[in-house]
Amino acid sequence: MRSRSNSGVKLDNYARIVHQTILQYQDPVTGLLPASGDQPDAWVRDNVYSIVSVWALSLAYRKNADRDEDKAKAYELEQSVVKLMRGIFQCIMRQLDKVEKFKYSKTTSDSLHAKYNTRTCATVVADDQWGHLQVDATSLFLLFLAQMTASGLHIVYTQDEVDVVQNLMFYIEAAYKVADYGMWERGDKTNQGITELNASSIGMAKAALEALDELNLFGAKGGPGSVVHALADDIQHCQSILTSMLPRASMSKEVDAGVLAIISYPAFAVDDMNIVNITKEEIISKLQGRYGCCRFLRDGHKTPKEDPNRLYYESAELKLFENIECEWPLFWTYLILDGIFINSPEQVQEYQEALEGILIKQKDGIRLVPELYSVPPDRVDEEYTSPHTVERIPMGKCPLKWAQSLYVLGNLLAEGFLAPGEIDPLNRRFSAIPKPDVVVQVSILAENEEIKELLMKSGVEVETVADIHPIHVQPSRVLSHIYARLGRNKRLGLTGRPYRRVGVLGTSKFYIIRNNIFSFTPQFIDHQQFYLALDNKMIVEMLRTDLSYLSSRWRMTGRPTVTFPISQSMLTEDHSELDPTVLATLKKLQDGYFGGARIQTGKLSEFLTTSCFAHLSFLDGKASSSMGQHDEEYDDDDDGDADGSFAPSFVHELHYDDEADDLAQYLDQLLAHAVPQKASPQAGALGKFKAAAAKTRDMVSLKSKAQVLNVDNVNMYLPNKLFRSPQPNLNLTDSSTPQGSQAPQVVVTSESTIPRDASGAIDHNALVQLLKDTQSLQDQADILYILFKDKGMDWDTRLHGKGSTVRSLLLELYEKAGELKHWGMIRMISGMLRKKVEELDWACSDLLAHQKHLTVGLPPEPREKTITAPIPPDQLATLIDEASENNITLAILTQEIMVFLAMNIRTQPSLFSEMFRLRIGLIIQVMATELAQSLSCSGEEATESLMSLSPSELKNLLHHILSGKEFGVQRSVRETDDGVSPAISIHHLGNVGATKSERAGISKLKSDMKMLEHRLSLTDPSMTEHKLLLTDPFKSLTSHSLDLENIESGRYKLPSIESLDIPESGPAVKDTRHGQWLRRRRLDGALNRVPVGFYQKVWKILQKCHGLSIEGFVLPSSTTREMTPGEIKFSVHVETVLNRVPQPEYRQLLVEAILVLTMLADVEIQSIGSIIHVEKIVHIANDMFYKDQKDLGAEEHILDRDPSTGVCRLLYDSAPSGRFGSMTYLTKAVAVYVQDFLPSGSCALQ
Repeated sequence: MRSRSNSGVKLDNYARIVHQTILQYQDPVTGLLPASGDQPDAWVRDNVYSIVSVWALSLAYRKNADRDEDKAKAYELEQSVVKLMRGIFQCIMRQLDKVEKFKYSKTTSDSLHAKYNTRTCATVVADDQWGHLQVDATSLFLLFLAQMTASGLHIVYTQDEVDVVQNLMFYIEAAYKVADYGMWERGDKTNQGITELNASSIGMAKAALEALDELNLFGAKGGPGSVVHALADDIQHCQSILTSMLPRASMSKEVDAGVLAIISYPAFAVDDMNIVNITKEEIISKLQGRYGCCRFLRDGHKTPKEDPNRLYYESAELKLFENIECEWPLFWTYLILDGIFINSPEQVQEYQEALEGILIKQKDGIRLVPELYSVPPDRVDEEYTSPHTVERIPMGKCPLKWAQSLYVLGNLLAEGFLAPGEIDPLNRRFSAIPKPDVVVQVSILAENEEIKELLMKSGVEVETVADIHPIHVQPSRVLSHIYARLGRNKRLGLTGRPYRRVGVLGTSKFYIIRNNIFSFTPQFIDHQQFYLALDNKMIVEMLRTDLSYLSSRWRMTGRPTVTFPISQSMLTEDHSELDPTVLATLKKLQDGYFGGARIQTGKLSEFLTTSCFAHLSFLDGKASSSMGQHDEEYDDDDDGDADGSFAPSFVHELHYDDEADDLAQYLDQLLAHAVPQKASPQAGALGKFKAAAAKTRDMVSLKSKAQVLNVDNVNMYLPNKLFRSPQPNLNLTDSSTPQGSQAPQVVVTSESTIPRDASGAIDHNALVQLLKDTQSLQDQADILYILFKDKGMDWDTRLHGKGSTVRSLLLELYEKAGELKHWGMIRMISGMLRKKVEELDWACSDLLAHQKHLTVGLPPEPREKTITAPIPPDQLATLIDEASENNITLAILTQEIMVFLAMNIRTQPSLFSEMFRLRIGLIIQVMATELAQSLSCSGEEATESLMSLSPSELKNLLHHILSGKEFGVQRSVRETDDGVSPAISIHHLGNVGATKSERAGISKLKSDMKMLEHRLSLTDPSMTEHKLLLTDPFKSLTSHSLDLENIESGRYKLPSIESLDIPESGPAVKDTRHGQWLRRRRLDGALNRVPVGFYQKVWKILQKCHGLSIEGFVLPSSTTREMTPGEIKFSVHVETVLNRVPQPEYRQLLVEAILVLTMLADVEIQSIGSIIHVEKIVHIANDMFYKDQKDLGAEEHILDRDPSTGVCRLLYDSAPSGRFGSMTYLTKAVAVYVQDFLPSGSCALQ
């Protein structure tokens, strides 16, 4: 018999440790592990971590086998692992109804349980009796299921189980917006059962999705049916949110040692090494002690000050746990593993030595890792005064199986029994290695031959949909429908993936579906509901956003390929050439660089070899009998006559659906008829007619299927153009012909009013007649608005016989306004038709996931409503309508701004630093104020201007406001089809002479207007009135036929634009910087922008007084007893108090005053009094400023005070520094206010 080698002896020793500390407790029936003797339940997280050492040991035995018994030992250990993983799987299989509900509801009551009965796999506590929703536990199970399957274990046995895993992936895929209880099962650290977004859950979910994507769960023996799929966009969402959160762990925890599991082994979820190092440094510096690390700051678990009879803590009680939090050796085992994976022997040695010193040694020589070390009750005061000095005592479970397992794993790796790649077969550890530059491939497709020719003339090579056969191009919503079929299982009651949009990462791959290659157009081309896609500049902007997003976020093998279709709507109005914006973009794309991304343009067929492919085999009709027959038919398809004669045999059902599946039929018919017609010269006329008739019949059927799937623009994706979309045929009088050549108009004079009947009520029928006669689109819109208000949407006007309802006329007018790009009218009609942005709920949850709260409606509360958690789309729309108080303008702008903010936060999250609440109503108010000031017009006119901006201009204005750079707004007079309409251009200004060019622009505009008026009156006096109505649509109200002022106006007003006071910039003021600081303060106030580190300074000042009072609302010092300085919860709390101030510029002065106060926090004073009234400090400063200005002989009108606050407007407009700067006066005011509390010799502050 061979002697045992040294390594064999060591392995046998580890086997003994693992058996005694873990395996001897494994249940023989279910395979689950109980937590401890007095806690007999099996926790999912603890079970998975505990079995990892058994799996590692089996791998080590297999690798270092001295003799046959070692192989047998390896097999036995492997089967213990499989048994436990399948035990957890059994628990989950019994709760599939919860998995199904949770995919849609995301509520805590529908979540999988966190712990189960060890003997029976049954649940042990009710849904509401425990913090069950722990996305990280489910994700950890899936991550190790993937890693173990990749290492060769067979854990999943049947196709039904594959479907369960696929649905579990849907369960965790939205982790980036699911608030859960987290790793420590308590949610918010006050332990009151409040869920919150946890970085540890998001990171683990991201790792699990990445690990499982395209993995065959049957291992090497599986076919295409056992492969599971994750959506790249969900993974990327988790990545973005994670990056924006770290090093913070959640709203209430500024740092949490549990995050070690996601920045290092096992998840390796963060791919930016810089963030990994910052987070690790935060954890070590703030949480590490002599016995391990605390879980998080002010963690009361098992401390002597915790009341064991109470589950929750009082808010002010948390301060008691500071400096006496229990320390967990568990985290050192993570840091040992981290050292091994980053190849840092020093780190491994440091933590191994530290850990050896605190392990508990048994008589038999086995070392155990205790759960935690606590301060002895009689030495608490000693630890308070000098932290980390008192000897602590071990408490809780001994060993903690989770920690024991990771300790054994660390030793096996450190001693060379295993290489890192063996316990990480999916190579998660390489996630932070820099990737090569991404080249984005763009293929431009023309909708038809005419557009192709136009593009050829401009030197842009493109293909039509017919040219690219056999590749099929479809809109992205078809891909959403396809993914909705993934993981469907009727027997288990699983419906597959909830229907959701597929983002740009998903649409940038080629898909093999039923042996055909499909490409999908990006989401933004698909806008059928909303008007953003009517603006070609906006389409280009969205393309730029998507391309830069792809170039920075693409992680898959193969290059991303974007299919960009050029449709009719991208031509100029007369359809003679391409829109210049689109053409310029195509040229830039051909140059190879656009939106910061490297671009390669070409034909789709050229990209097949370099692109990323996904094979979606679940649509291949899983019934085996139909498989062979289908392949033959596809071969036949290529050279068949494609007249649809064999179409019926293609219509088949997916085997698990009773009713015929719309999508399956749609794809069948699409594949059957998408072959380009081959011209056969010998065919007779009758033959051609028959073929055309058959074709038409099939196309009609295909169209109806497309409508079921909400694919409205199916024509764009079909090679033959039987259904060319007709130009909208307006029943209303067309006013697009040039004004000069028109027949004499019904020019409505100001005397004529709304037609009324004998009783004085509005005569609606006469109004309909007026609608028929009038030429102006604006009049038509105003009349329809009156009818909509008085009669409702479905009133039949009988304008052209029966069926001309107000709704149908509005839809027609919407089409017409869309063609002419009348943005004000498009928005107004969208509001009346209650159109909703398709992406609204996605935009909202995207902003919330980046830890931003949203408010909609104009301040103050209760009108301004706050959104702190994702809500369903219909509820969101209703909330916006309520907050807008049925002001259609405000409601429609709110939706638009929300989408633009989400676009900005995706590509430039840095714009939003130190802002925790985005107040959309106030942002709209500030935008209107900007326009009013720059264009020197009234608030109402400015609101009109804002409504008339195209979506791309509005996004541009928002971006300028967010970026905090100086910008100018200019009016430029441009000719349009129906006269002159004011266009507004927004441009970035350099630092020098910032507002000079702005002033010049406006004075030039005024002279332009005067010249125009003069010219018009000379040429044709009768035209002056009408032309000028169009020049200034704001004045058109009063001189219109419709005396709309008497009833609710068709011109919607933003109610309180006037409350943002617009200073009269009279001609006397020559200083070009006039209004600059007021504007800066107003923008910062509206955006809640504060200096970096502001909230931490507020926390410090609250430690030295009883509270800060702001306009009657007190921020008490007791908040610091619950919250730590760096947590978002505290920042939001302070922000909420500041937001009680409705005027943004006044709010900003209060912020400046608090900033001066915070300087006192660094002075050696015990206390600076009871409650500090911040507004009093501002008023003292204001009085000093007023007095100084008076003494210098300033005139009264310059020192005009704001009526609502009593502050000099000139103080709002003072620079912070300098002799008359706001900070100078605020510092003096603070000195006056707190002088009683300052020690003698306090002149340092003056």
